Amino acid sequence: MALFLIAQIAGRTVAIESAQVESVVDIGTIVPVPRSERQVRGLAALRSRVVTVIDTRAALGLDAGSVEATRAVITIVEGHHYAVLVDALDDVAPFDLAPVSAGIVLDKGWRTIGRGLVERDGEPILAIALDALIPGVVAIAA
Repeated sequence: MALFLIAQIAGRTVAIESAQVESVVDIGTIVPVPRSERQVRGLAALRSRVVTVIDTRAALGLDAGSVEATRAVITIVEGHHYAVLVDALDDVAPFDLAPVSAGIVLDKGWRTIGRGLVERDGEPILAIALDALIPGVVAIAA
């Protein structure tokens, strides 16, 4: 059993293993980076540190949402800090991680970041790998 952060991304509930989470923050001003990849929203100052802000919807190949996300999960990938935007944060709870069954079909973006399923109140929730959202990083399978 592991501890997971439950969040909302693009209207979908997801679970993020706590080992991937350094902190959860509200993001202020984001400065765009010219010629960056689509999923890099820009840079933001966080506790006297600059973090790269990842637009989760763009990383998943989805259209922009109607409301600008301002909450983020801070993660460290290959020694660099990233702020991964989420629509909302819900809960932190322990769950058992199970593999994604063959009968569940995920579209390409979700399939890329999906690492398994957890079950909350009888409902399956996709457990995701934050590093799979970072451009140029090869995600490590859980």
